[in-house]
Amino acid sequence: MSVRSRMDWLLFLTVLTLISAGLVMVYSASSLIAELRFDEDTHYFLVRQALAAALSLLLLTVLSQRDYRGLRSAQWAFAGLGIIIFLLIAVYFLDPRAHRWIRFGMASFQPSEFAKPAMIVFLAWFVTLRAPDINSPHTVWPVAIALVGVAGAVVVADLGTATVLVATAAAMFYMAGLNRRYTIIAVSAGLVFLTVAVLAKPYRLKRVIDFVDPQYKVLVYVDPEKKLLAYAETGSKIRDTGYHALQSRIAIGAGGISGLGLMQSRQKLLYLPEAHTDFIYAIVAEETGLWGAGLVLGAFVLILWRGFRLFCNASDEFGRYIALGVTVAIVFQALLNMSVVLDLGPTKGIPLPFISYGGSSLVSSSISLGLLLSVSERSTA
Repeated sequence: MSVRSRMDWLLFLTVLTLISAGLVMVYSASSLIAELRFDEDTHYFLVRQALAAALSLLLLTVLSQRDYRGLRSAQWAFAGLGIIIFLLIAVYFLDPRAHRWIRFGMASFQPSEFAKPAMIVFLAWFVTLRAPDINSPHTVWPVAIALVGVAGAVVVADLGTATVLVATAAAMFYMAGLNRRYTIIAVSAGLVFLTVAVLAKPYRLKRVIDFVDPQYKVLVYVDPEKKLLAYAETGSKIRDTGYHALQSRIAIGAGGISGLGLMQSRQKLLYLPEAHTDFIYAIVAEETGLWGAGLVLGAFVLILWRGFRLFCNASDEFGRYIALGVTVAIVFQALLNMSVVLDLGPTKGIPLPFISYGGSSLVSSSISLGLLLSVSERSTA
């Protein structure tokens, strides 16, 4: 079995295209917002995203050229996870309102985004180390505690990212050969974790209720006094939690097959909230139509294909699980974002990788892809 050293140019160019398309769409979706907030500076969000894109491409290139096997050690696994846990605790106090951002003057970053590559490296190292005893309690419980700790710290302010972390860990352990008993326990624990996370924040509960039972017909039988609904409404800033989804569907419908053309979106004119962040896929569909939205979806399908291919062809177990973790995290997050935009799930704040505005998301996703490209450079022929 030979080992090749060659860049996966198809994967690299796909990511480069997504980042470039993201810059165009961020400018299109945010120019009016920037003009309203910063007088005539319509390039405010574009400039910040472009700086993040430059840093992201630098990190992606550097990591792709470095041997990922250098991360296969307890020092790297625990150091990355430890730093992220520390930052997640720190952000709770540094940002007492949203618990999301650490700010340095004009700059800021979101620690929860970097939990994804840190968790992937940790799990890849741990699963590789304990592969022969993957179903031993001495393997399962330490990872469960670590995952609950990180996901629990993240879910305080970011349910979407916590969901991605749990789904990524589940996929890695399932592919590592976790037996049915532990799989059932893990799924049950995940559902309990999700339920508690939703109930802990009234606005999350309101979104779920409005999506599942918008007319409250079932809720009346379950809770005749509507105490649950009253609790849910205490944390919601708006009574109509379906407003985002409605405006998103209008944008997608207006785009049709060919789209309205770049910069021609109507829904971004203060109708669709978060048009340049969580709901940017709706603007992509409105301005570029079914073709453009399909190409973006196709790009993530290609990442899924190349990532799974690397999972099969990596030269060692650590590389296999790095490839699996990165692929699941990025593709699952993309599908989660698109499902919300298409009104296939309750509204939640989660960016579309490489496309949505947000430097932390872009840098974190690029770090993950850099690791994936590093595995590709050293995969078996």
